Amino acid sequence: MNKSLAYKLGTIALLTLLLMIPLLMIGGLISDRQNLRDGVLHDIAQSASFDQQISGPLLVVPYRKYQRRWIVKDGESVEETSTLSGHLYFLPETFDADLGVDTELRARGIYQARLFHAKGRISGRFKLPHHWGIDKDFDDYRFDKPFLAVGISDIRGIENGLELSFDDQRLPFEAGTGLDWLRSGVRVALPQLDGEQAREFAYGFDLALQGTGQLHLLPVGRTSSVDMRANWPHPSFVGSYLPSRRDIDANGFTAHWQTSFFATNLEDAVRQCATGGQCADFSERTFGVSFIDPVDQYLKSERAIKYALLFIALTFAGFFLFEVLKNLSVHPVQYILVGVALAFFYLLLLSLSEHIGFGPAYGLSASACVLLLGFYLSHVLHSVGRGVGFAAGLAALYGMLYGLLSAEDYALLMGSLLCFGLLGVFMVLTRRLDWARVGRAA
Repeated sequence: MNKSLAYKLGTIALLTLLLMIPLLMIGGLISDRQNLRDGVLHDIAQSASFDQQISGPLLVVPYRKYQRRWIVKDGESVEETSTLSGHLYFLPETFDADLGVDTELRARGIYQARLFHAKGRISGRFKLPHHWGIDKDFDDYRFDKPFLAVGISDIRGIENGLELSFDDQRLPFEAGTGLDWLRSGVRVALPQLDGEQAREFAYGFDLALQGTGQLHLLPVGRTSSVDMRANWPHPSFVGSYLPSRRDIDANGFTAHWQTSFFATNLEDAVRQCATGGQCADFSERTFGVSFIDPVDQYLKSERAIKYALLFIALTFAGFFLFEVLKNLSVHPVQYILVGVALAFFYLLLLSLSEHIGFGPAYGLSASACVLLLGFYLSHVLHSVGRGVGFAAGLAALYGMLYGLLSAEDYALLMGSLLCFGLLGVFMVLTRRLDWARVGRAA
């Protein structure tokens, strides 16, 4: 390769690498602004309520078991009695939840947090076994008053006075679950149940709950059925179980979950949590919905800047084509000014998107960049037509980039086809070019 041509290409490559410095700085700025936004959202949630998880209800029966044994003391057999305290836990036979969810925005400065308000009814039936399921030594047990515990991860979000419908009775809830391993929540004392006979009873309570981020439910029933409706059109279904039916449109979504003990095995999970302190299986067998915008302006800006090097390389390649095909001379300073203008696109995109949203910010930033470069290149390339043509090509590239950012699942495919197509255009335009002559001319 001629030394002059090699020098020209080396200079272009060096300028491209130098432009990575401001791009990396803008990328760092995106991360800083995102962290600042996350901090503000945490502060808003801290003053309202965080993610919410509903775990329960569980029927809890405190007991004391008297254990007797004979020991030899001073040569005589003496009966010694000790007491063992604990709880019996019963999960409901059926668990049904019918919830409607509305979302709202809370703003602090330029940042907004999305809160949800879930309202509905939780109901079902308990089926209690004879003698509380204790097969032997039932007479050695003494039982205290049973209670119903419902875990709610952030009780500050409870927006109504809770009352339990227990068969035909109305019983008020009080704060705290009364359980060390299920700290946050509410409980309600039940009428004395002697456990002598097997019995069933219905339960139900209305719940209004506020939270931010995600809403989870733990399917505690032998059979659990949950219906949810919301005005949020971008749900992300999270947890261990996906809805069996869902319908999503521009006005919101509806979803239905159906699970059974065979799928959840919650009885073993409750036993491990209550006796061994291993509560991960119990707390993680949930399902729910995330009300967070899946792709915000910071994530889109971060994805967009990943294509910055490609944009700069394609622009510089276009300059180089004009030089070799039209016998023009473009100074390295002109290369670097155009590259800096392309880098400023991402800074404009970030700053504008915080105020007007990503779509309008992208349109304004791309238009400003295209107009500036079109005006500048009309003089650099000594032709208004060439400047307008170059600006039109740049506008098409920005349009393709927006398509790549919008089509997340097909971004790799579209990006590969774009690069291959541009390589083909470059090869077609230079197929008859005498590179040896170009090197001597340079």
